[in-house]
Amino acid sequence: MDAKTPRAPTSPAAEPIAVPTPRPRSAWDAWGATTAALPPGAKTLLATVLRGKPHPIPRRPAPRLTPSRIDEDRLRALIAIVGEENATRDDAARALHLGGKSTPDLLARRLDDPQNAPDAVLSPASHGEVLSVLAACDAHGIAVVPFGGGTSVVGGVQPESGAHDVVIALDLIRTAGLLSLDRTSLLATLGAGTTGPQAEELLNARGFTLGHFPQSFEYASIGGYAATRSSGQASRGYGRFDELVHALRVATPVGELALGRAPSSAAGPDLRELFLGSEGAFGVLTEVTVRIRPVPAATTYGAWTFPDFATGASALRELTQSGIRPTVLRLSDESETRVNALMGGHLLRPRGALAVATFEGRDADEAEQTRRSTDELFRRHGGIARGEDPARSWERGRFASPALRDTLLDVGVLAETLETATTWANLPVLKAAVTAALTETLAGDGTKPIVMCHISHVYPAGASLYFTVVAALTADPVGQWIRAKDAASRAIGTAGGTITHHHAVGRDHRAHLPAEIGDLGVAVLRSVKATLDPRGIMNPGALVP
Repeated sequence: MDAKTPRAPTSPAAEPIAVPTPRPRSAWDAWGATTAALPPGAKTLLATVLRGKPHPIPRRPAPRLTPSRIDEDRLRALIAIVGEENATRDDAARALHLGGKSTPDLLARRLDDPQNAPDAVLSPASHGEVLSVLAACDAHGIAVVPFGGGTSVVGGVQPESGAHDVVIALDLIRTAGLLSLDRTSLLATLGAGTTGPQAEELLNARGFTLGHFPQSFEYASIGGYAATRSSGQASRGYGRFDELVHALRVATPVGELALGRAPSSAAGPDLRELFLGSEGAFGVLTEVTVRIRPVPAATTYGAWTFPDFATGASALRELTQSGIRPTVLRLSDESETRVNALMGGHLLRPRGALAVATFEGRDADEAEQTRRSTDELFRRHGGIARGEDPARSWERGRFASPALRDTLLDVGVLAETLETATTWANLPVLKAAVTAALTETLAGDGTKPIVMCHISHVYPAGASLYFTVVAALTADPVGQWIRAKDAASRAIGTAGGTITHHHAVGRDHRAHLPAEIGDLGVAVLRSVKATLDPRGIMNPGALVP
């Protein structure tokens, strides 16, 4: 197919009902747009992990990028689709699309090596333009990395060209907008590039909310949520993002798909599932229709401490299996409870494991009734009520902690996270295995890392475990974390956990995926990719082993 006559979509582009206020982009070498200050108590914590000679790694004033490899002919073919102002080889734009925001990503951008940058950045405005760009890239042998907020922490948006000589970042920022709103069915269609805050802005103005608040909320996009099977902090009340998806519009190198036309269907396997979690390896999610709710009229808060993590986990299990539904439900282990308090948190002399919860309702009585039911059950498990302040404190700072990694790197401290999930019965085994792997791998120079864990998402059959580690940086900081992450990943597999609960596979977890889905499962993924992306231009190296 000639790239100069791009494929037209089978249906016209939807005109937005409303477009959101523009949002700041994340810095090229840090999590957010602003620098985070270390909270009170950080000095005490740093004294614990910074024994011996620290290895701080300062930020660079500007990146040194690999040169663009795209030639004029191919660039002109792309400009013809999106317009000259929306296709660029400018280094400032390329620097904002270097990949994700994992610790190895951030460390690499502080080192002297040239940064592997996309050869160009394109910003299509609609499903039709995305479809045409993919047709042109397929014809010209150009790899495509779909790019939303760039918040991947598993190597999901690295500008890799695979078997091709050129790779572009396909930035979906111009697709942001509310495309349709069905107040009767409680459905809204959003452009894939709409960020979390923009979605809430557009929906709240009309009396609705999506209720999806992952830690990446301030920068991540609706398309990214779907492509990675995101799970927001209010998942107990609203569900995971894949549970909120009603319909998808997808552009692929060989054509387009419109998936989802009814609340439920028996029309064969649900093809939406091929794209929820597909990470741009099969195509580009351009429009996402989601289930919405009226903005809650009332919210209450609660916090409890349990004698230990095991007791608290038992309480969370019974609460979940009984059908009581707080909107947010989290349980920190003893280590995380102590560290959060030390860093300027909420309890003067914390003991045991702290649980925090929020409760929403159509009125104050409904929210309060759920809180009282939770309190009664928690008290039967030895929980001691600690009032609202710990939960309110958590809510105020819930999006801030990723930016602290950058500040800690400045002073020679590694802080990183990983997550998994398993059944309630297997939770203690998995937690012990991962904690031991991280502790043993990161120990050295007479120091012991701090390994913390919390339950962030619950289900009747099990829960997620979210680990945070803090350790002194070594002279080989990238290798230090890669070895620790590999040890933890192997421990997860051996202990029967999933390699990822909500961070996705990306490139970092790809080698561990076959152990989870089997060789036949890998063959299925490869067959899907071969059908939808026969030349392998879509996000080479991501997801598919």
